[in-house]
Amino acid sequence: MTVYLDHAATTPMHPEAIAAYAAALGTVGNPSSIHSAGQNAKRVLEEARERVAATLGCDAIEIVFTSGGTESINLAIKGLWWARQAERPRPRLLVPAGEHHATVDTVEWLERYEGAVVEWIPLDAEGRVQVDALAAALEAHDDVALVSLLWANNEVGTMQPVAEVVALAAAHGVPVHADAVAAYGQVPIDFASTGLAALSVSAHKIGGPIGIGALVLSRTATVVPLIHGGGQQRQVRSGTQDAPAAVAFAVAAEHPHADLAPLRDRVVAGVRAAVPGAVLRGDPVDRLPSNAHFTFEGCEGDSLLFLLDAAGVSVSTGSACQAGIPEPSHVLLAMGLTDDEARGAIRVTVGHTTTEADVDALVAALPDAVARASRAGYADRAPLLGHR
Repeated sequence: MTVYLDHAATTPMHPEAIAAYAAALGTVGNPSSIHSAGQNAKRVLEEARERVAATLGCDAIEIVFTSGGTESINLAIKGLWWARQAERPRPRLLVPAGEHHATVDTVEWLERYEGAVVEWIPLDAEGRVQVDALAAALEAHDDVALVSLLWANNEVGTMQPVAEVVALAAAHGVPVHADAVAAYGQVPIDFASTGLAALSVSAHKIGGPIGIGALVLSRTATVVPLIHGGGQQRQVRSGTQDAPAAVAFAVAAEHPHADLAPLRDRVVAGVRAAVPGAVLRGDPVDRLPSNAHFTFEGCEGDSLLFLLDAAGVSVSTGSACQAGIPEPSHVLLAMGLTDDEARGAIRVTVGHTTTEADVDALVAALPDAVARASRAGYADRAPLLGHR
């Protein structure tokens, strides 16, 4: 049986969410229809919206259901940016280095096709945005459309100073979007008290189904929609709404969340004991309770991943693979690591199905995997032309 320690990628659905999903699939009716079947579907949908909203500290009307975290991030960033151009040109986006690719690719698209100006705000050595650099950027420019940042870094787990960033941006009249996909269900989120314009979450990260997420959009925020055709949700997102998925989302959102920190700490202690050269990345204390991220000198992260997988342990690597060539994590590079230091990274994330035995299996398998990966060394940075 595989030991699954990649819960940050996706976590197994809660059995209660599966049961609720299956039962709700029998609900007949389009929530936009005015007949009794449609209105029953609408009731089911709106009750789910209220339940999700309660877990995020917002009003139900502020929940815009989407297809997942990526769409929520796209809708927030593009929608806010477009809306901010209505009064006068405000092309500038302030974004910390090391954001999730859903944000990176979105702002780079705006830069390429819409004329946005992207200013990357540096991170410190623990992966936290440098607030003084953000403050300086806000002070230096009066053309900032918005700020977007992670609530917690999805790779290294470091919590971000969201409240401080919102306060700084508010002093300049700039809205802030937070990507809370990695943080939702692990740390408390009270949207009403944050001052955020928008916040993105996803159901499959908390034991709900894949294919549904939410954008929490403040009553006072204005966005230009990505999708047109019906305006079912506040004229912000069009399309027939998925009531069964919303029900399962609500069940997962309300599910009691276990304290994962003891298991994470067991991972950290076990890895350090098994491989003394392992380096924990990210803030050692102020981090997600599920996340343990390490680098191993002289190893390729992909090699470690495949060797552990062969040993029956599933983890993630901090690197992205471009055309089959391993590349260092942009997050670790933004934290100041060299290319070689950043390449030997793995991310271990525990979740609601993780046991102490799972952690012990990782720790037992790791020394041999590191030894073999070290002997293999780094993969070629470029393919050999003509080599077969």
